Amino acid sequence: MNRTVLLLNQDYSPLAICSMERAFILVFLDKAELLSEVEEDRLHTVDKSFPMPAVIRLYQYVHIPYRGVVLTRQNIFRRDRFSCQYCGTNKNLTLDHVVPRSKGGKTSWSNLVTACRRCNTNKGDQSPEAAGLKLQKKPHKPTYLMFLRDYSGAVRKEWQPFLNYAS
Repeated sequence: MNRTVLLLNQDYSPLAICSMERAFILVFLDKAELLSEVEEDRLHTVDKSFPMPAVIRLYQYVHIPYRGVVLTRQNIFRRDRFSCQYCGTNKNLTLDHVVPRSKGGKTSWSNLVTACRRCNTNKGDQSPEAAGLKLQKKPHKPTYLMFLRDYSGAVRKEWQPFLNYAS
C-alpha cells in the first residue's frame, strides 16, 4: 500500500501529503474526517472493510507558523520538472546560478535553475544572454500550495477540488 493522502487543516487548507496508513489511523482514532475516498479500492481486515482515504480533514486546527518551500537541490529539480532550463534535456542535471556568484548572484529561488552539465559548462561564468542561451521560463519561488499541487509527484483526481480551493 504505497498510496498517499491529502491532509487538510480544519479550515480546509492543505497541510501535507501523508501515507494512507497514517490517514487511516487519524480517521479511525476520530482525529480527522474522511472527505474523499478511493472509489476502486478498500481496506480489509479479517471481518471488516473500510473506505481507503484519499482526502482527510483534521477536526482540530493545527497552527503552522511557516509553510514555505525549503530551498533544496531536490526542490529546484522538482520545480523545473527535472529538465535543463536551457535545452530541455533530462540527463546529467546540475544546478546553475543564472547570475553567476562571482558577479554577485545569490543562492535563491529566483537565481537557481536546473541545467545539464553541457549547458552549465557552456554558460560558464557568464549571463545566459552572453553565452547565447535562453531560459525556457523565469525561475520563481513556488508557494506551498503550488508546490503541493504541481510538484509533489502524483496529484490524485480526488485532491483537485481541495487544492484549487485555496488558490
